[in-house]
Amino acid sequence: MTSRHSTYSKPTNRRPKGRFFTRRKVCYFCVGDSETKKTTPVQIDYKKVEVLRKYVSDRHKIETRRKTGTCSKCQRTLATAIKRARFLGLLAYTPNHRGAYIGTR
Repeated sequence: MTSRHSTYSKPTNRRPKGRFFTRRKVCYFCVGDSETKKTTPVQIDYKKVEVLRKYVSDRHKIETRRKTGTCSKCQRTLATAIKRARFLGLLAYTPNHRGAYIGTR
């Protein structure tokens, strides 16, 4: 007869050994701008097209919180601002969309 227990050892609850250490991303809008050493939070505005473009992919989709590191509150506000800018024609809906503000003015 065979026994109920397997002869193979069970995996332990160890952390997997990864090659890279992933640093937790900090919300740019809550902390402030580190480039200008500004500690007050950055306001999310639909008119700041250059800031909004950082949070849109090359296919013009809104990037996820996981990629950008924004907090949930700022992500919701950011998504609303991007949608508002698209509606007003400041941002493109698709890569082939004509008539969107390019930012060279």
